[in-house]
Amino acid sequence: MNILVINGPNLNLLGERQTDIYGENTLEELMMWLETSADGQNHNFKFYQSNHEGTIIDSIHDEREWADGMIINAGAFSHYSYAIRDAISSVDINTVEVHLSNIMEREDFRKISVLKDVCIEQIYGLGRNSYIEALKFLQDNSKGD
Repeated sequence: MNILVINGPNLNLLGERQTDIYGENTLEELMMWLETSADGQNHNFKFYQSNHEGTIIDSIHDEREWADGMIINAGAFSHYSYAIRDAISSVDINTVEVHLSNIMEREDFRKISVLKDVCIEQIYGLGRNSYIEALKFLQDNSKGD
């Protein structure tokens, strides 16, 4: 499968910011770990990170014909970006929303996701394993099955 992985605002600072919440791995280390994991080895990946909503939308649009599945950690955009929600609904790509932290045990605003209903699954609270679980979910629910 071709897997598009999109990471949103502030995820470029993984390994530096709030390591007690988000872990000590950098985003680059996390994406390399995903790609080289036993679950990731049989897939093609494209990784994008942006702190800008429009760039994330452009990435979704630009890769709509290439991607068989998408994993998105939209960061804070998950809670209020109807534009990213519309971009996900505009393309025919099974999408899993992920979060490193357990958003249900954090601030109230983090418990709300405007993306959740346009994704086939939401996975959170597993640290970097949230991405592996998302990949497994996409494999089990690919449109080719």
